Amino acid sequence: MFYMPPITQALILANVLVFLLENLTGGATLAWLALWPAGPQFNFWQLLTYAFLHDGFWHLLLNMFGLYMFGSDLERVWGPRRYLLYYVVCVLAAGLSQTAFAAATGAYYPTIGASGGVFGLLLAFALYFPQRMILLLFPPIPMPAWLFATLYGVVELASGVAGLAGGIAHFAHLGGMLGGFLLIRYWRSGWRPRRHL
Repeated sequence: MFYMPPITQALILANVLVFLLENLTGGATLAWLALWPAGPQFNFWQLLTYAFLHDGFWHLLLNMFGLYMFGSDLERVWGPRRYLLYYVVCVLAAGLSQTAFAAATGAYYPTIGASGGVFGLLLAFALYFPQRMILLLFPPIPMPAWLFATLYGVVELASGVAGLAGGIAHFAHLGGMLGGFLLIRYWRSGWRPRRHL
């Protein structure tokens, strides 16, 4: 029987509802909730809200498919609280990476989409289920999750450095993966702050 864990379900529902709102309000939603580079249009909440906006139906569909495909199993492993924390950290790390990239290059355009969070989920999925087979959509080639995530990371890095596929926030995707990787390393280290008397 088909079952989607509650946080994954809530995230997908929130994205769909914001997409509908976006289509009803047009540019007003983009101006307030998209992630703008440092400047007069930037607000701190945009580091989170940008991940709920999408540029068209296919952008939304692909991100929500990735969120469902990678997020569902991770939520079952981690539980809802840790899973939500992980996703939010990936979204924030992606947003901060994109903001730093924009500041370094002088690029001034808004960033939208859940891809940074989804790329973080992809990385975690590859770490927890490295041998799980994933079928590419185009072309339909099966490969283990660790290889799929590695190839995607390499393609994003090469595309970002070379400036390919304009309009895609490659460094946000990489930032989501990096933020997720660092959080998992922290969790696995077992480090806890010491209390001083």
